[in-house]
Amino acid sequence: MNSLEQIIDDFAFLDDWDDRYRYVIELGKALPDLAEDKKVLENKVMGCASQVWLVTHTSGDPGDPLMTFEGDSDAHIVRGLVAIVLAIYSGKTASEIANLDALDVFNRIGLVEHLSAQRANGLRSMIRRIREEARVRVVA
Repeated sequence: MNSLEQIIDDFAFLDDWDDRYRYVIELGKALPDLAEDKKVLENKVMGCASQVWLVTHTSGDPGDPLMTFEGDSDAHIVRGLVAIVLAIYSGKTASEIANLDALDVFNRIGLVEHLSAQRANGLRSMIRRIREEARVRVVA
């Protein structure tokens, strides 16, 4: 999976939005497939027009666990967005995730303004779900 820094650098290199969309689709193709038994209602992200599933894993300190994620979508562009979201959040602690808004990254690379309203809402739903799962795992 590409690192967030690599993704940001690649977006900066690509001037044309068709090329950027193709790159997002390529990121989605590189995302490992989610096992069929994980594509269940409890892993489904509500608020997305296409089907999106997110699976959360935690390890380490129970008061501020390290969180990793698996994700998938039935739509090519959205699968690429899932890959970017996972690059932003996966491998960070719950407290880091709770304080990190991935929309800032999407705005920085100029992607949000080029998404349809439905895709932007779905992206916000994914981010909200991940941050909420992180918040409930941080012991105050």
